[in-house]
Order: sequence, then structure tokens, then C-alpha cells
Amino acid sequence: MRRAPARRSLAHRHAAMAEPEEPPVPHPAAVIPYDARRIARAYYWRGWGVRQIAQELGLKRTTVQSWKDRDGWDDDPVIRRVEDSLEIRLNQLIFKEEKTGRDFKEIDLLSRQIERMARVRRYGEPGGHEGDLNPKVANRNAGPKKQRDPQNLLTREDYEKLKSAFLGGLFAHQETWWANISRRTRFLLKSRQIGATFYFAREALIRALETGNNQIFISASRAQANIFRQYIVEFVFEQTGKMLKGDPLVLHRGWEDEDATQAQPVTLYFLGTNYRTAQGYHGDVYIDECFWIYGFEAINKVASAIATHKRYHKTYFSTPSTIAHEAYPMWTGERFNRKRDRASQIKIDVSHSALATGGTGPDQIWRHIVTLDDAIAGGFDLIDRDELELEYSVDEFNNLFGCEFVDDSQSSFPLSLLRPCMIDSWDVWKDFHPYDLMPFGQGEVWIGYDPAESEDGDNASCVVVAPPAGARGKFRVLEKFQWKGMDFEAQAEQIRRLTKRYRVTEIAIDSTGMGTAVHQLVVKFFPMARRIDYSPLVKTQMVLKAKNVFAKRRIEFDAGWTDLAAALMSIHPQLTKGQKQLTYVARRSEATGHGDLAWALLHALYCEPMDGSAPRGQGRMEIL
Repeated sequence: MRRAPARRSLAHRHAAMAEPEEPPVPHPAAVIPYDARRIARAYYWRGWGVRQIAQELGLKRTTVQSWKDRDGWDDDPVIRRVEDSLEIRLNQLIFKEEKTGRDFKEIDLLSRQIERMARVRRYGEPGGHEGDLNPKVANRNAGPKKQRDPQNLLTREDYEKLKSAFLGGLFAHQETWWANISRRTRFLLKSRQIGATFYFAREALIRALETGNNQIFISASRAQANIFRQYIVEFVFEQTGKMLKGDPLVLHRGWEDEDATQAQPVTLYFLGTNYRTAQGYHGDVYIDECFWIYGFEAINKVASAIATHKRYHKTYFSTPSTIAHEAYPMWTGERFNRKRDRASQIKIDVSHSALATGGTGPDQIWRHIVTLDDAIAGGFDLIDRDELELEYSVDEFNNLFGCEFVDDSQSSFPLSLLRPCMIDSWDVWKDFHPYDLMPFGQGEVWIGYDPAESEDGDNASCVVVAPPAGARGKFRVLEKFQWKGMDFEAQAEQIRRLTKRYRVTEIAIDSTGMGTAVHQLVVKFFPMARRIDYSPLVKTQMVLKAKNVFAKRRIEFDAGWTDLAAALMSIHPQLTKGQKQLTYVARRSEATGHGDLAWALLHALYCEPMDGSAPRGQGRMEIL
């Protein structure tokens, strides 16, 4: 249908643009003063029919049809149609004598579109690529590619800073360890909290950077092994400002080649009870708290395989546990003698006097004993010895700080009873997240509390225990705390804070001494808190209950908690002063230390009836 001729046709307007001095007049097709063929094609691409175009331009229909067929208007690609329209419109605006601001904006827009069409054409030609469409990509790819430095890159300058800081912060006993780093096997018996884990984390880092040897840390639990990683990450960040990432840590030593991308990698592995997966590893091995690890013989076989090559070293270090531990024969040399005839057997003096400065035995193991007194004599000033004697029983102090092994044959909780219950909590407990605001979510927990007897006496100890989910379920010791120097109000406040982090359903508190005041405050915000009044009968019942739980392996706690294990091992039977009743104690010094972590745990376990059925009824109950 032909449009109403109320306005001049597009063809006439084009003609007016091209020849403004001669206004368009009707004329036959033979003397058309403009490119009718192109105008007809533009009309067709705008959707006009052949007949309409012929009528609009005053042409024969057969002429327009002939142009359409001969030039293949239907076969032209979209880009050509768009380009033609852009050109016509742009020319109209260019030839306009008086242009408005809007005209100039449109001219700029159309010019940019023409440029874009040109890029699309280049992209469609043979050899076209993404850079033809996006000039930013082309510019980015034009220059030489910049190689990114590998992750955890440490340069020679970084290494020198780290080694200087490491050597500058050593105490005398640590200097002895560093002086013997070249030993094939080192076995260290050491006091608790004298910086061994801290030292060996840094030593292993320096050795990795110097030698390129991988470093493998094996601990009783992955949580304990992660302490090594934390020390290394903090040390590197403190000295170089670089934050190491990854687990395991893959370091790149950048000074072996000028090109940092060719830096040689070295890996630091941190293993707990998943040490069996390390059989394909190779490198230097550090075994932490080896006298407390369950299944030492199996771990030792894996460690020996890892460090088979002569370039690798093994380091064992630990506080002592009991003479019945699997690592004890290796310490004394008895393990060396097992498969040798009498003539080949050796005898090693493992006394403190013989090994206070270190010594290499006939089995080529370098041994060293460092007690707390030895460390203090060498300038170690981070511990108040007198204060520790007040906090721990004689047995605990001698074991943890005096490097004395315990004969636990008389203990109510020998290590052989405890070890099967010591697990790698990070791997086993999937529903416990210690760094969350609610570590156990909505899971039920019980709190066992052993208060300090005075503000200047022993520690106030607390354990958070997840009770069994069913009749055959297991207790899980989720957290442990020890607080010193707090009055009864501060101790009660610490318990209140725990009730905000956990869904607490039971609290059991020893009412001896300051415990009475703590209990009175706790019942104000937790009315169901139980009060335990000690007597020989009650203590006997608590120990028997706990022994039953451990014997049936109905309890788990992290294998790295050697302090809890030592506290349990210190509990043993003893007759009362009247020699008429049996009670249980942790041998005390003249001060007040008495295995408080163990008693806190026993308080929590005692909330379950002796037969292992559901906990005692709701409401406050006093155990007399």
C-alpha cells in the first residue's frame, strides 16, 4: 500500500541533500539525478516491497525487481545493510548547513558505530581474533607478557632477614640444638614450655630455604601440628611482610635463578594422625611429643622411610610420659638391642647428668635433656618457676618440667588406659568448629569446674564436654581452660560466658573452699548447677565412673592435650589419715597443685549415672 504523499519522498530528500541548488521535480526514470539504485536498495532493506519502491521513486516495477535479483539484496549480510544505513544517515548530517548539539552527538555516535563495524569485518576475515573486536585486549596482548611471581616466593634477601632474626633470638639450650642440626638423628627430652615447638618451626624453615629439603612435621594431632604452621607464617610475615598461604606450605626459593619464575619449590607438611598418607613424601622429619603419641612404632617406621636418604634428618622431641610408652625403649637404647646378639648390644647412660649438654650414643642417636632449671640457667626468663610449683602437683611438675618419666603402674589412669581415647579432633570431629562464635552449634554440652582454692593458689580449671548422643555414645572433651589469679566473681563470670557460647545443660562444681562462693553465683544464672561436696565416697565414685568410661573407650579428647593426660595419670588411690577408708588424690606439694584439669573432667563425667543411662533428673542436685 502506497504511503500518503503528504511529504517529500526520501529519494527527493536525498536528492536535495546532494544538489540543494536545484529543487527536485518529477522526472522520468531515465534522467534521475541521484543513485536511484542505491536508494531503492535502502528502501528494500528497510522493509519496503518492490512495487512500493517503484511507485515511490517513479520507476518501473520490473526495473526494481531486476536490481534486487541481479545484486542479491536478500543475500547481503546484516553488517553491510547496517553500514549502508549508517553512511546515508551520517552524510545527511554532515551536509546539513546548520547543525544543532543533538546533530553533533549523533555524528559522533554514528562515527563510532562505523569504527565498530570495521572491527567486526576484520574479526570475520580469515585470521581474525578477539583483539580485532576489543582494542583493550589487543593492547594488552601487544607487549611482552609479564610473568607473575610464584606464590610464597622468598628471595635471598628474605632468607637473610629470617636467618638473622632466628639466630638472634635463641636461648642457650636452643643454640645447642642449632649447633647439632647436622646430626642424622636427634632425640630431645625437654621441659614443657621452653620454646621447642617455636624453635623447631623456625629451624625447619631456615633448613628448608638453605637445603631445599622438604620438611615434615608429625604430631599427636593435626591441631598440634598446625601450631608449627602458625609459628612459621607469623615469623615470615613479621620479618618480610609476606603472608604465606596454603596447607601444605609450598615455598619458592627465588635466589637460585635471576628469573623468579624459575624459583625452586620446597614443601612443608603438617600431619597429625594422617601420617600414613605421608609414605610417599621425602624430607627432614620432626616428631613432636613423641612420648605421648599413640602407635609410636608405626609412626617411627613412616618417619624412617621419609628420611631414608642420607641428606635428610630426623628429630624427636617430647616431654616424658611413662616408662611403658613405646618410644621409651628407643630413648634408652633397648630398641637397638632387641634384634642383636649379646655381644652387639649397647648400654646408654640416659641420666640427666650424662645428657645435660647432649651426647651421641653407640646407636648414633644424639640425645639431649633440657629441664626447666637447665633452660633458666641458660638465660630462659619467660617462666616463673616458683609460680609453676604452686600450680602443679609434685608428680606433674617433675614430669612436665623436670624430665622425669612416670611409673604409672600405681595410677588410677595409666597412659595405656588413656591413649586409645586420644584422637585427632580436627579429623574426627566434623561438627565442632573451635573458632566459631557457637563452636558446637546447638549441640548439648556439660561443664565440669574445679575452682581455685585461693586467688594465689592453683589454677581454676574448666572443661567443656559433649555428652553421649545415645546409650553407647562417647563423651567428647571439646575445650579446656585454666584461669589463675581470679576471685570467685571472676570465676563465675568465666562460666557465664561459656553458657553464651554453648547450649549448656549440666554444670558440676566442686564446692571445696572458694567453690562454694562460685556455685552460689553460678546458680543465679544457671539454677541447675550441681554442687559436689568432696568425701572419700564421692571421690571414689567419680574415679570409678571415669575409669569405666575410659575402659569402654566412651570418651575422646585431642591427642595434643598432654597436660590433661598428665593430670589424669597423677591420680592414684590412697588411704585416709585414719587408715580406714580408701580415697583418691593427686600427690600434692606443700602448696596447692593437685591435678585440677583431671578433677574438672571427672566432675563433668559424674553427671551421668553410674549405669550410663540418661543423666540425673533436671533441677539442682547436691552430691553429698
